[in-house]
Amino acid sequence: MKISKEEIEKIAHLARLEINETQKEALSGQLSHILAYIDKLKDVDVEGVTPSSGAAFLNNVLREDQLSGSPGPDVTLANAPERDQDFYTVPRVV
Repeated sequence: MKISKEEIEKIAHLARLEINETQKEALSGQLSHILAYIDKLKDVDVEGVTPSSGAAFLNNVLREDQLSGSPGPDVTLANAPERDQDFYTVPRVV
């Protein structure tokens, strides 16, 4: 499938991109090449292949949540550049 310069301009407009003529020509060729490859994939025989939702079948590797106590403000604020009692002090944002 050949992508025209007009289609590249439309895609660039939708993506809010500014591209010059040289880039339009290059992108046209690159996108056409990509779509030609996708067309080749349509011809692959997948008869008897089990569909899958991913390339790897992994078990859940997450651990169970464990409840633990808070280390407290003295530990969590130890490296704070500035603090006011048990709170971080940050510049005012308006």
